[in-house]
Amino acid sequence: MNSSHAFRARLRSDVLVGDGAMATLLYLQGNAIGASTEELCLTEPDWVRDVHMAYLDAGANVIETNSYAANRDSLARYGLETRTTRINRASVQIARQAVEESGREAFVVGSIGSILAGRIRGTEWEEYRDIYEEQAVALLHEGVDGLILETFYDVEELLLALDVIRPLAASSGTPIISQLSLLEVGRTRDGYELTQAFRQLEAAGSDVVGLNCRLGPAEILGSLEKTIVPEGMPISVYPNAGRLGMIDGKVQYKSNAAYFGDYAVRLLDQGVGLLGGCCGTAPEHIRAIADAVAGKKRVPRINPTLAAKTEVIERETPRIELPPSPNIVDLVGQRHTIIVEYDTPKDLDIEKYLAGSKALQEAGADAITLADNSLATTRVSNMALGAILKREMGIEAIAHVACRDRNLIGQQSHLLGLHALGLNQVLVITGDPARVGDLPGATSVFDLSSFDLIRMVKQLNEGIAFSGRRMKNKARFVVGAAFNPHVRNLEPAIARLERKVEAGADFIMTQPVYDVETLLAIREATKHIQVPIFIGIMPMTGSRNAEFLHNEVPGIKIAESTLERIKRFEGEAARHEGVQIAKELLDVAVQHFNGLYLITPFHYTDMTVELTRYAREITAAQAEIAVAAHGHHHGFGCNC
Repeated sequence: MNSSHAFRARLRSDVLVGDGAMATLLYLQGNAIGASTEELCLTEPDWVRDVHMAYLDAGANVIETNSYAANRDSLARYGLETRTTRINRASVQIARQAVEESGREAFVVGSIGSILAGRIRGTEWEEYRDIYEEQAVALLHEGVDGLILETFYDVEELLLALDVIRPLAASSGTPIISQLSLLEVGRTRDGYELTQAFRQLEAAGSDVVGLNCRLGPAEILGSLEKTIVPEGMPISVYPNAGRLGMIDGKVQYKSNAAYFGDYAVRLLDQGVGLLGGCCGTAPEHIRAIADAVAGKKRVPRINPTLAAKTEVIERETPRIELPPSPNIVDLVGQRHTIIVEYDTPKDLDIEKYLAGSKALQEAGADAITLADNSLATTRVSNMALGAILKREMGIEAIAHVACRDRNLIGQQSHLLGLHALGLNQVLVITGDPARVGDLPGATSVFDLSSFDLIRMVKQLNEGIAFSGRRMKNKARFVVGAAFNPHVRNLEPAIARLERKVEAGADFIMTQPVYDVETLLAIREATKHIQVPIFIGIMPMTGSRNAEFLHNEVPGIKIAESTLERIKRFEGEAARHEGVQIAKELLDVAVQHFNGLYLITPFHYTDMTVELTRYAREITAAQAEIAVAAHGHHHGFGCNC
């Protein structure tokens, strides 16, 4: 029997003890790891071997290679992608050398970590196939006894990895251990209950299913207690050393080795056959496990009853349906709809802003849209003023949500707060870089792209949090996306727009347009888009503003005749002429678009009030003509 077959047999019959964290021990030993822990397989192999030896001495009989993030995608961050195969093969050689030098009976398993590794996916899963194949081939070629696919937050990614690796491992009979990481007890980030996830992993050919990282022993135990594991399926568990936190001014893990040993016995009672440690664990944790399970036999897994399982799920995830509210997507399908952008003030005097918003509503605006610190300049929160507009003044508000200012935690919290205040119509944008704003030393976050954020907002509408947790209520967001037509080649911009619609955008708002030619080009290029498009129009405030837009803003072109026309005026007269030019553009826009997006320049609300009133007049006249011609009113289409 070769070593892979022996390992497979032991996984099904015995209690095995895994090792603990690699980086934790290297840090404790005072070693300077540098950028990549995996690169140490080439630069400091003795350090890696000494860690393996420490875990073997502590009682581990399953040793993982130092190859968790040794894939081309992760190594490319450090310019090491060309060394992918070398690092993986060296990791096996070092682990095997440590086992031989220890004189102990132990198995060497090749560690393959998630490529996504907790990030938001920015590419298609299929692009990961070659990356997984390259790493797995290197580990298998060097003769590992098994493979451990670990720290996968998403079931879908783990299933793809199994689909690639399972055929490669089949010829040698190499067993595959598949371990998920949970952001909360019992559920994966992509919304799978653990029972469902384990069932799918079994169907995909995994030899062992389990959990590692993120959660400590208690929460992993709680997850297993509620999970139905496929009959006869071996279980592996590699908990973190509790939760990471600040202790005595240092970021560290709290749980001690004795606690780990106590929970090892409890996990054994759940049918776990392979126990090790993940982040924060050291040889003393592994020694505690080894001592606790010494001489013990495998305990048959006893699943919770289906009735009990269903009761728990229903108790934890009651469904509460929220009443529907009117939205601009419904409205624009029936008639011309006007959205006016009006940026919040830069200081605490909001009375003028509220008065301007009221004037816009009285002029006929269907909604006020509030930018999210536009141009990276600090303003009063659009959440706060949007709530005042809607709750106190009865004005529909659409809040912009920029990717720039909030990490994943803040972004979800912000969205939930908007929804709680009744602001469920949002425009998702990337956001200008922080360095162009009034606090150039601020950090741009960008945990998410606009595509990612659109998808995540729509995920909230399915009742699933960013973490994959099932929420008690489903959100009712209506999600807009931005479109910039001011590019040399419109085709790539349209392709980008199509991706936003595929991600879930319910409506589109364009950057301001200044000429009929561009307006008609947008209409022609977007006629296949199946969501409403609000065409942006912003009146020029004078010749200097027009010259700036024409000469300094990429892609914007203003006709020479228009530039000469506005040059003849100054001050209020120039603003009046800017409004007249915008009205002429509106005359054409209403013939091709049901959605009108008027943008207030420099807080000159009198300009957009006049434009809103004019737009309402000409669209009302157009509707009367339609009624007279057909004898009854016909609803308009998305782009009219």
